[in-house]
Amino acid sequence: MRLFIAIQLNRKMKNALSDLQDRLRREGVRGNFTRRENLHITLAFIGEYPDKDEVIDVLERISFVPFRISLDGIGSFGSLWWAGIRGSRDLANLANQLRRALAAAGIPFDRKRFSPHITLIRKPVCRSGSIPEEVLQDLPRAEMTVDHISLMRSDRGKQGMIYTELFP
Repeated sequence: MRLFIAIQLNRKMKNALSDLQDRLRREGVRGNFTRRENLHITLAFIGEYPDKDEVIDVLERISFVPFRISLDGIGSFGSLWWAGIRGSRDLANLANQLRRALAAAGIPFDRKRFSPHITLIRKPVCRSGSIPEEVLQDLPRAEMTVDHISLMRSDRGKQGMIYTELFP
């Protein structure tokens, strides 16, 4: 099973991001756009792992007080364009706590530095080669309360990736 731990986004946040994706399309951007139902913030990517119950045991021990997050700009990592999340000590603490708990349980995960973002498009192609200036001038605004984290399974389907929530 291919697993990851994520924050699922609320409808308002997904609406703002879907609108942004539509604006990118109108500006002529092409590529592999993340489907609306797949928009999320990855806290830890586990990858292939046979025992979801072990991961669930770790998640059940994680406790946190609900906190707010908000969108903050867009950017890129090479051939991936993303929406950013305003700096949040609570979000960083949650990611660190989760990653320490996974490590203590011997569950492998991608140990790249946590950089909170929401993937919008992979392999973008556009006239300018970068995020269109028109889009950068009117960025989406949305916020939400994070009150739980989810264990997700990722499967490759005919229309792209299919994410299924396994916990809670």
